[in-house]
Amino acid sequence: MTPTSENGAENGARGASVIVNVLQVIRCFTVEEPLQGVTEIAARVGLHKSSVSRILATLEEEHVVERDEASRKYRLGLGLIAVAGPLLANLDVRRVAMDDLQALAERTGETAALAIWDGEAAVTVEQIPSRQQVKHTSVLGSRYATALSASVQAFLAAEDDERVRALLGSGRIQLGDGCGPEDYLALLADVRRNGYAVNRGRTAPDEVGVAAPVHDHRGCVVGAVLVAAPAYRVTDELVPRYAEDCRRAARRISARLGAVVPA
Repeated sequence: MTPTSENGAENGARGASVIVNVLQVIRCFTVEEPLQGVTEIAARVGLHKSSVSRILATLEEEHVVERDEASRKYRLGLGLIAVAGPLLANLDVRRVAMDDLQALAERTGETAALAIWDGEAAVTVEQIPSRQQVKHTSVLGSRYATALSASVQAFLAAEDDERVRALLGSGRIQLGDGCGPEDYLALLADVRRNGYAVNRGRTAPDEVGVAAPVHDHRGCVVGAVLVAAPAYRVTDELVPRYAEDCRRAARRISARLGAVVPA
């Protein structure tokens, strides 16, 4: 092993050690003991008080902890919510959606799924597979960055046009052949107006997808409810029925998340 690689390994180990120390300090704050002083933390994690003080000073700058003026001890700060907030929101919508996804799968006889948006793609986080032998399913965690996917349409319809153009221009969202950016923006306007999106064989010739957006208490789109089915089973008459089924499920989930849902 060369000196360079040895130094790299040492630096990597040191960096990992610093991260572990920071996490240990954060974990000292509990529901039972929300206020912690430097001395208490140092004794608990086995670090020198000067090291704990430096970690707390950095965490305070990032608003991960804040100082209680009366006791001069520290408590967790609101900056931690900024880190954990997206995860908590996603976990919440997944938990809340389960019953309605099950009901949607039973009502339609097709696969019902829930997707969230990671900033560049729709990610499948829950799924109730169809009971039929031939069905469309996806692996949990699958990412969809194809613009014409029903779930992607549902999310991008909530974005402003400039953001959509930027995603298309960057190549992070793939726009299929035969649909230009302006055509796509017009399609998203229809999705906003109708409250649902349809992908009838535009990304895969043998699949139909219908999706509706889920909103939280702020009115933000935090998920998309999707029905996925083999194209041969979905007649023209079924598409609007599936769309309404998705909308109803999405409205019920949104209401549970505190969204103001029109009657």
